[in-house]
Amino acid sequence: MLEKMKMEWFSNIRGDILAGIVVALALIPEAIAFSIIAGVDPKVGLYASFCIAVVIAFVGGRPGMISAATGAMALLMVTLVKEHGLEYLLAATLLTGVIQIIAGYIKLGSLMRFVSRSVVTGFVNALAILIFMAQLPELTNVTWHVYAMTAAGLGIIYLFPYLPVIGKTLPSPLVCIVVLTAFAMIVGIDIRTVGDMGELPDTLPIFLWPDVPLNLDTLLIILPYSIGLAVVGLLESMMTAAIVDDLTDTKSDRNRECKGQGIANIGSGLLGGMAGCAMIGQSIINVKSGGRGRLSTFIAGTLLLIMVVFLGEWIKQIPMAALVAVMIMVSIGTFSWSLHYQSYKTPVIHQYCYGDNGCYCGVDS
Repeated sequence: MLEKMKMEWFSNIRGDILAGIVVALALIPEAIAFSIIAGVDPKVGLYASFCIAVVIAFVGGRPGMISAATGAMALLMVTLVKEHGLEYLLAATLLTGVIQIIAGYIKLGSLMRFVSRSVVTGFVNALAILIFMAQLPELTNVTWHVYAMTAAGLGIIYLFPYLPVIGKTLPSPLVCIVVLTAFAMIVGIDIRTVGDMGELPDTLPIFLWPDVPLNLDTLLIILPYSIGLAVVGLLESMMTAAIVDDLTDTKSDRNRECKGQGIANIGSGLLGGMAGCAMIGQSIINVKSGGRGRLSTFIAGTLLLIMVVFLGEWIKQIPMAALVAVMIMVSIGTFSWSLHYQSYKTPVIHQYCYGDNGCYCGVDS
């Protein structure tokens, strides 16, 4: 037990810390954007991302996977928030966690072994395209400075690792964010920054029980949303776990992950946050930046809160072009470029029937 804990937490300390910093910086604008999609204050998504990441680091079944507020979950909350308000969203978040814990105990996570490789590949490629398309609003109707900054960011990300010694020491996405932020502040370029996404909170989250009537009417309101959130959250988390398994050549405990997601969402709801799940983009950033253990997830969540509450004035200066460059790198790295090659190499099976005695299956490559 102790050896397993050391392996999952302290086998890659430097890599996990550096990767956690990169993920925390990338989480901030996404958490704000998902809050806006759901129709709630930005601090709801930021508090959720902090809580879910920290809790899942301890109770999750996939070390190195990042969980936080996500766009898929935010889309399911829009109607509930619009018709009933934030308090009902918090109640739905708690019920979502309970449903996910039940799913873990009845071992629904084990069903992922029946999902074929082609389904996972399709999911990954579709997600890579969506991640890229999500960056387009930041690249349309902007000045040439944004394109130059984005191109410079991609150059740093892909060329920095080739530098001797230091190129293997620091994750290039972190270098990209730091260098472009420093350049924008020194030169004074007028481009869109994290601060333009929304107001950052200046206080720590507090315990908050949803102010809703504890009766059957409330249950009937939140139950359909909670079931949808639980199902979508578990599907995305299980798919992401499968991808991280492949990237790290290790195995995850799917049923433990189901229960962990439930516990994390209950914690989020009690701290005024919305429901979340595993994030494919951030998980890939974490792995590509050298994160492998639970420490990377814990660092990402903890630093997220520290940065937005205590270092907000600095974080607001990060140019969105730097984060767009990181997400484009994620999109390129996520897409399965070998798909067409594999399809070409897959043998085609033709069936040749001979009389009444049966058939012979011939394989044409």
